[in-house]
Amino acid sequence: MIGQETRDIERKITAILKILSDSGQPVGSRNISKLLEEQGIYLGERAVRYHLKIMDERGLTRSVGHKDGRTITIAGLEELRNSLVTDKIGFIGTRIERLAYQTNVGIRSASGRIPVDVSLFSKEDFPKALKVMKNVFEAGFCSSNLVALAGEGGNLGETVIPEGKVGFATICSVAVNGCLLKSGIPAHARFGGLLQIKDGQPYRFVDLIEFSGSTIDPSDIFIIGRMTDVTHASTKGDGKVLAGYHEIPMLSVSKADELLQRLKNHSLLNFATLAKPGEKICEIPYNHDKVGLITLSGLNPVAAAFEAGINVSNRAMCGMIDVARLRPFDELL
Repeated sequence: MIGQETRDIERKITAILKILSDSGQPVGSRNISKLLEEQGIYLGERAVRYHLKIMDERGLTRSVGHKDGRTITIAGLEELRNSLVTDKIGFIGTRIERLAYQTNVGIRSASGRIPVDVSLFSKEDFPKALKVMKNVFEAGFCSSNLVALAGEGGNLGETVIPEGKVGFATICSVAVNGCLLKSGIPAHARFGGLLQIKDGQPYRFVDLIEFSGSTIDPSDIFIIGRMTDVTHASTKGDGKVLAGYHEIPMLSVSKADELLQRLKNHSLLNFATLAKPGEKICEIPYNHDKVGLITLSGLNPVAAAFEAGINVSNRAMCGMIDVARLRPFDELL
C-alpha cells in the first residue's frame, strides 16, 4: 500500500512534470513554485528543489545550465502519461473552468486575451494542410475563422514551437464560456462530442464524452480514433464534426443570444446553436431550468487535415493569446 505521504509527494511530482511538459523549455524552481501556487499547491523554492532532486534521481528531469533550470526527459513524459489516474479525472473540466475564468475579451472592442487550441505541423506538410483546411473554414465548421501562426522557437499559448514545426492556433470553444461568464452568465461545459451534420445543418450528437469524467480532451480521442468526417461535412453537407454541449440558466437565454451575436459580429464565433427553453437540442434532453448551447470545436479544420493523412500533434485548450495576434484564415492562402 502506498502511504498518504508518498501519494502526496507523487501528486506534487506529477504537477511539476506537467509544468515542465507544458513549458517546452527549462524552468527554474522559483518559477515552478509560482506556477504551482496558481494550481493551489504551495511549495517554496527549497521544497521544489527537494522534489526536483528526487525527480533527477529517477531520471524524470535533468538540470540545464549553471542555474537550477530543469527540463522533462522522455522517462518523465512517460511517467506523466501514466501518473495517478484518479488525480486526472475531471482534469479537462477543471481546465475549461480555468481558461473560461482567464478569458477577458472586451465584447464591444474585441480586444483582450482568449483561449486557443494549438496544432503542430511539419514545415513540409503545412502548405498541404492549409489547402485541406480551406474547405472547413469556408463552410464555417470551425469555432472562428480567426487563427494565429508561430514558427520554431515562437510560442502560442503555453506551447513553444519545436524545431522544424509550424504552430497553428484556432480559437478554442471555451472562449464562449469565458465571454458568457464575464457577462454574468454561468455556462457549464458538459460534453465534447461528434455532431452529425445533415444537409449542411446540425442534426444530432452520435457520440458524447463528459468533460467532468475525462482525463483526455474528447476532441483528441475522436480525431486519433478516426471517428470524424469533417471533410465530407464541409464539402458535401453530410458528415460528423467536433462540437461541445454546454448548459446555461434558462433565464439568461435572451442575454446570451445577444452576446453570441456580438461575438459573431467581431468574427470571434462562427456558429452557436442555443436551444429554446423547455426543448431538447440535437437529441439531448434539457435539464430543469437549463437550456442547451452547442458550439463547434476549433480543431475541426485540423481533424480534416488528419483525415487527409497529414501528421499533426494537437494540444487542445493550451493557454491564452492576445486577440491582436489573430488574423483571418484566408490571409494565409
